[in-house]
Amino acid sequence: MGDSAIEWTEKTWNPVTGCTKVSPGCKNCYAETLTRRLTAMGQAKYANRFALTVHENSLAEPLRWKQPQLIFVNSMSDLFHEDVPMDFIQRALDVMHQAHWHRFQILTKRSERVFLLDGDIDWPSNVWMGVSVEDNDNLFRIDHLRATTAKVKFLSLEPLLGPLPDLSLDGIDWVIVGGESGPGARPMAESRVTDIRDVCVAKGVPFFFKQWGGVNKKRNGRDLEGRVWDEMPE
Repeated sequence: MGDSAIEWTEKTWNPVTGCTKVSPGCKNCYAETLTRRLTAMGQAKYANRFALTVHENSLAEPLRWKQPQLIFVNSMSDLFHEDVPMDFIQRALDVMHQAHWHRFQILTKRSERVFLLDGDIDWPSNVWMGVSVEDNDNLFRIDHLRATTAKVKFLSLEPLLGPLPDLSLDGIDWVIVGGESGPGARPMAESRVTDIRDVCVAKGVPFFFKQWGGVNKKRNGRDLEGRVWDEMPE
């Protein structure tokens, strides 16, 4: 676990690394790019490169962090990937329950698996469960999330590759929006962002605008119509 540069979290914890692509938002996966760099640096955790790997010796890491933190779970993978055993998911969630002083953010594109496993999961109150949605064709992930018993439900609309005219925020507690960054980044129209922000404001849902993205994301910044939106669930 280490300090994170991701704007909406503080720490990352990766009991699983590696993944496989499932939809258009995965095309320029930052985790895959970073894994190549970490492998070249000789980091043992990435010896399998981007092949999905569970790390038993990483499970207890959050218990050693005594200062309360906002922790993104599996920034380098997907906890609900089909190759992650249910027993391992349960043990990871048990650690989150034990580490009650932290707040954990889980993000997945495998919403159907979350939905199917929900009956076997006793969601800790300090876990925020989210789905990633990049375009209107993948809005079904939100319906799967909405049907779970997770205590806090959030959306990561990043990279936002198209407008979301059919977006419903019923039962959703937080929305993140961001553009794609790095080489080959696909553009994001401002109207896509402001439309979602306006829905959030109307519904009273906290809105977090992460970035415009692009090849130089730092230069493009985070300002949206003259202000930074960094609202969070209470």
